Amino acid sequence: MYPTRHLSKARLAVAGILLLCSLRAVAQQREKYEFMRNLPVYADSLIADLTYPLAWGHSELSDFDAWRQAARQKVFDCMLTPPPPPAKGFEAKILFEEQREGYKARKIEIRLSRYYTVPAYVLIPDGKGPFPAVNLLHDHGAHLFIGKEKVIRPLACEDSLVIKDAEEWLSGYGGQFFGDYLAQHGYVVFAADAPMWGERGQKEGPRRDRYDMIAGNMMMYGIDLSAYMTYDDLSGTEYLASMPEVDASRIGCAGWSMGAYRAWMLAALSDRIKASASICWMVTSDEQLSFKYSRTENGGFANCYPGLRRWLDYPHVASIACPKAMLFINGSQDKLFPVAGVQKAFDIMHAVWQSQGADDKLETELWDIPHSCPVEAQQRVLAFFAKHL
Repeated sequence: MYPTRHLSKARLAVAGILLLCSLRAVAQQREKYEFMRNLPVYADSLIADLTYPLAWGHSELSDFDAWRQAARQKVFDCMLTPPPPPAKGFEAKILFEEQREGYKARKIEIRLSRYYTVPAYVLIPDGKGPFPAVNLLHDHGAHLFIGKEKVIRPLACEDSLVIKDAEEWLSGYGGQFFGDYLAQHGYVVFAADAPMWGERGQKEGPRRDRYDMIAGNMMMYGIDLSAYMTYDDLSGTEYLASMPEVDASRIGCAGWSMGAYRAWMLAALSDRIKASASICWMVTSDEQLSFKYSRTENGGFANCYPGLRRWLDYPHVASIACPKAMLFINGSQDKLFPVAGVQKAFDIMHAVWQSQGADDKLETELWDIPHSCPVEAQQRVLAFFAKHL
């Protein structure tokens, strides 16, 4: 034990260092600058130059199927090089299985690329299939220690720290595991770790501040980390369709937050998906990337495809899914997605579905909730899938 007077001196020394660093940061500010609040000072000019020439209604293409094909190809072009497919197919291996009330829970390892295998959970209802299925996509939350365990209750084979963390994370889901809820109502549910989450994370442990650095390094290889997430969601859906327990004509996808983004992106790019539900992720770039709101984070590498905004905005990409059944729920108290941008995006998508005589298939709702996925939203998703799957 240090004497009290020495401890006080140590504390004073630390305080002095912190003060010096703070003063240095202030002293190093320049009178002239070009970036503030994570945006360039000319953000408004950049936004004004985003005309989205490939959006439906802006494009020279008047045939909707031709437009869908061209728009989808542009998205893939901006996703850069895809991961090479596995040489011998998916090669899924069951690592652990347990019986739950009304369904089996499996932990599997599946080869989605020649480069890597991916840990995933699969829930299979009891009884005679094939069953409808849902690719359930986990959120971001700036919390990378768990991935698939955010939406499916961890199996008994998992470390106690993982189980405890998953139970604590449930507050964002109203205390209910979304995937288990769907499985109890007759759906095969698939959930995999996205790159950088769970068992696909960093050896040194999960650090949110390293995510962007790693994403930048991935671009140095000519690949995009966010795109790899989407490519894996596409491959995971193909695996789901190949399962004997699954009716491949009745596959949907769903998610909250980043999982919602992944859901409508997957619906836009995969013909396997028949219906998609997204909770709390839709907006227009002019609202997301502006100085109008006092946010500390506007976009980021988790949904960044190089150059795509020069062609298509978020609702334009989601509209590639038209005329599929799509459900969007956003929160009026959600500080990540300004209501003005949400409503603009909803209007853009409704115009597309209306143009194809399918507006009854697009359901957009603004709830009085913050950024969350409460039990009521999960119930709404279940009713939506019951109608469309």
